[in-house]
Amino acid sequence: MGRIRRGGFIFIWWIGDHHPRQVHVFDRHGSAFNRVNIETMQPMDTTAVNPKILAIIHALLNEGRL
Repeated sequence: MGRIRRGGFIFIWWIGDHHPRQVHVFDRHGSAFNRVNIETMQPMDTTAVNPKILAIIHALLNEGRL
């Protein structure tokens, strides 16, 4: 399991988790916020994802964290 705080959000992912690869996003208080498909950058629970969250996910991917 990976976990990182960034930009006021908590990002959690599991290595070897079921397909599709996804990251769970929580607000800073730990309340569930959203899940994002890492391969398509599409939301899995809502119709839209905050652009700030997508930018952070891109940065984590570029850093090799996800």
